[in-house]
Amino acid sequence: MVSHIHPTALVDSAAELGPGVSVGPYAIIGPQVRIGEATEILGHTVLEGALDIGTHCLVGPHAVIGGPPQDLKYHGEPTRVSIGDRVQLREFATVHRASVGGDGVTRVGSDCYFMAYAHVGHDCQVEDKVVMASQACLGGHVHVGRQVIVGGLSGVHQFVHIGEMAFVSGCSGVGQDVPPYVIVQGVPASPVGLNVVGLRRHGFSSETLAAIKQAYKLLYRSNLNTTQALERMAQELPSLPEIERFIAFVQRSKRGIIK
Repeated sequence: MVSHIHPTALVDSAAELGPGVSVGPYAIIGPQVRIGEATEILGHTVLEGALDIGTHCLVGPHAVIGGPPQDLKYHGEPTRVSIGDRVQLREFATVHRASVGGDGVTRVGSDCYFMAYAHVGHDCQVEDKVVMASQACLGGHVHVGRQVIVGGLSGVHQFVHIGEMAFVSGCSGVGQDVPPYVIVQGVPASPVGLNVVGLRRHGFSSETLAAIKQAYKLLYRSNLNTTQALERMAQELPSLPEIERFIAFVQRSKRGIIK
């Protein structure tokens, strides 16, 4: 496969472009950028800093990927952005490289889809198959589990963790951790149910769904405090990986879970 670079694009000679990469008009690609096979960079994009982009990705017009963190503590230290395979970053999306407060890498997994104006802040860790709708925003150090959906115009506070297959409804403000499989909504966001449709679409069995529903009821629909609810889950619910992950997530929460 032959790479195609538009004559108006500015691609540093030190940048590494894999076979079949396409670079559109007026794109700017810096010297520390590495782009995987068959990735398409559309016009007017800016790729800068230490940035790795995987294979078969799409970076939309005017996206800025790898820019410095919006962090007053950052003073030019060498940090990175790593983006997996088959990721779509649509027009005006932004992903900032890490600050010095984490492990030095902002990560986006594979098969993610970020719509127009979506923002991934410094030091975020975004797992595979995450969807961020238009103008959704992740503050610094946010961890998003696999197959999460973040609705449009939603904001997630820095250091928040969102568990796998959770659903953040549009226009929500998320200030505390969201357990796996839970739907949250509002400002401030609060739990409104389980992502049952998503779980069914991904093949969760009736037994697993019933157990997750019971875990949700114990945590959110009983008069138990969080510690008591976790104890009841461990005693009464079947030993399923999904239940174990649910319990472990709540136990590890540092900001506290959304209530």
